[in-house]
Amino acid sequence: MREDHGPVRYGPPAPDPGLPVLPELAAVLSGAAGRTRPEPPGGGSALREAARAYWDRRGLHGGPEHIAAAPGAQPLLFALIGAHGGDVLMPRPCPAAWMPQARLLGRPAYHVPTPAECGGVPDPYALLETVRRVRAEGGRPRLLLLSVADDPTATVAPPELVREACEAAIGEGMHVVSDETWRDTVHRPRDTVLLSPAEMCPDDVTVISDLSGALTPAAWPVAVARFPDTVRSAARHARTLDILTALGALVAGPLAQAAAHALREPDAVRDRIRRAAGLHSAVAAAAHRAVLACGALARPPQAGRHLYADLGPLRPRLAALGVTDSMELEEYLTDRLRAPTPGGHRFGDELGALRVRLGTGPLLGATPQERSASLTAPEPLESPHVARALSRFAAALGELR
Repeated sequence: MREDHGPVRYGPPAPDPGLPVLPELAAVLSGAAGRTRPEPPGGGSALREAARAYWDRRGLHGGPEHIAAAPGAQPLLFALIGAHGGDVLMPRPCPAAWMPQARLLGRPAYHVPTPAECGGVPDPYALLETVRRVRAEGGRPRLLLLSVADDPTATVAPPELVREACEAAIGEGMHVVSDETWRDTVHRPRDTVLLSPAEMCPDDVTVISDLSGALTPAAWPVAVARFPDTVRSAARHARTLDILTALGALVAGPLAQAAAHALREPDAVRDRIRRAAGLHSAVAAAAHRAVLACGALARPPQAGRHLYADLGPLRPRLAALGVTDSMELEEYLTDRLRAPTPGGHRFGDELGALRVRLGTGPLLGATPQERSASLTAPEPLESPHVARALSRFAAALGELR
């Protein structure tokens, strides 16, 4: 039953924000450039305290001693999986980096279907059935990865589904790792309820967040993890630090200072988060309309800077163009859209499914000046450069009807 679609030589990066670096953060990084000592394994006290306060403002309370930082989500997730024994379960589709981390560790990993209304969280009944089948084949399911605000599907799972999935996993003796990288990118925060699994099951959920989701540029790799306040989690925390140490996965000193500043969320950072979410919301909604207009399918995007499209209804036209699977679809659309368009096979979907992740960052403008103008425009869709980009996007998809 173990799934393996073969080696992946490289993975797609997270969706590009398409926005210039916040000047205040650039100034903090520049001011810290003289720091010559790296952070200790798991991050120094200032970075961990800033992460603690960040989560405290979101209702997840605890001390900085339960925080660990790493230079990006990949080494942090690698260390977390390594700190837990047993097999790994994750939704289908899921972030592109998840399966490779399990493979590198030689851990059996399995995908679980998600419900129709959202991605990121497995269907509870499918989860229980997968656990039963894995155990029947001699496996030991011990870890569930999920994301309430999801890459690649750009959806936000409803709280009742999150609760049912977590209770099912914990009832079967599994620990939950909740990737909340995109929680601050929700498009309509007043209309969307995002509840962390750690609020529901505080003793059985570890939360991770890559700060490039909303707080820092993608080129500044910093991610943080929040462990439960239990004896068992203290041992896993220590094991995670051991693995980060062995990997040499230490946060660079200057980046730690900039990341701590971002995690404190001063006014400029909060304003950038709000404006960026609103901008990507408007552009993603327009891109979603273009996807539907060409006859393809996609859930309405609720978070992040992307959407996940199913071009299965366009299969006859795509086949005439020589596109028969998601790898060929990735190559075709990347060339036509002139922007990275990773296929669904990178996110755990079947190769034969014609699904792709479409980013909104490339639609914000071709220059830093245009992207900055998009961010401050009262009606970004009326900006000439955004309108042109969306027109090209819709035309490229329209050719597939």
